[in-house]
Amino acid sequence: MQYNLSDPMSLFKIDGQVAAITGGGGILCSVMAEALSAMGVSVAVLDLNEEAANRVANKINAQGGKAIGIACDVTDRDSMAAACDKIIAQFDKVDILINGAGGNNPRATTTPELAFFDLDVAAFEKVFRLNIVGTVVPSMVFSKQMAAQKRGVIINIASVNSIRPLTRVPAYSAAKAAVANFTQWLAVHMAQEYSPNIRVNAIAPGFFLTDQNRFLLTDKETGEWTARGRKILDHTPMAKLGVPEDLVGALIWLVSPAADFVTGAVVSVDGGFCAYSGV
Repeated sequence: MQYNLSDPMSLFKIDGQVAAITGGGGILCSVMAEALSAMGVSVAVLDLNEEAANRVANKINAQGGKAIGIACDVTDRDSMAAACDKIIAQFDKVDILINGAGGNNPRATTTPELAFFDLDVAAFEKVFRLNIVGTVVPSMVFSKQMAAQKRGVIINIASVNSIRPLTRVPAYSAAKAAVANFTQWLAVHMAQEYSPNIRVNAIAPGFFLTDQNRFLLTDKETGEWTARGRKILDHTPMAKLGVPEDLVGALIWLVSPAADFVTGAVVSVDGGFCAYSGV
């Protein structure tokens, strides 16, 4: 595209676009939804938990934005197709898909009491299905819409686990590695088969304190760091955890015209965790 170098901030203009955000009721993705709304984007907050989706949408609307909450299952194609239809009916199009739904399961996590040999296979499959199938299915549904439009942006939420597998969480690590690989595959597929104006990238967050990991990293009674939490800080050069707002800059860049020549990238936002060898 032609850039107006006298107005470089115009590269980041995304007002008038429509975004669908899975896992939008969660801590990280709700902040993404609010940030996009503040940039003039209409937002569909998608979540398995209808109450959580509506809570975020209502907050955005109360702030003067445009949002709807939709309950859906990211692993079910019919559910996602119905969600897409609702968004089209409300906003006429979908320009941006953020695949933020994901998570882990304690029964798929090794502990001193639960050896790898004894992990619940069903729990392992559930984690894998949520994270990778829950990224693939929404991408199938919404990229079809983007193919018809000949434009669009998909942002997958990977993890530092995609780059470096972490101890104790084999299912989550493997699934997030699959998300990164799928990001690259889909980026090539959409550009070659449908339009170079359909871009697919991923953000790989480092360690953020969320409802899912809060009591793995901090002691429930004292609020002090656990041994695992301290080890993470020791291996993060910036010596702190991220806050949800730390993801906004990368998100706005990747969905905006500023990243028009960026596709198939996995961008780490991790305080240097993946760059540190430990010595």
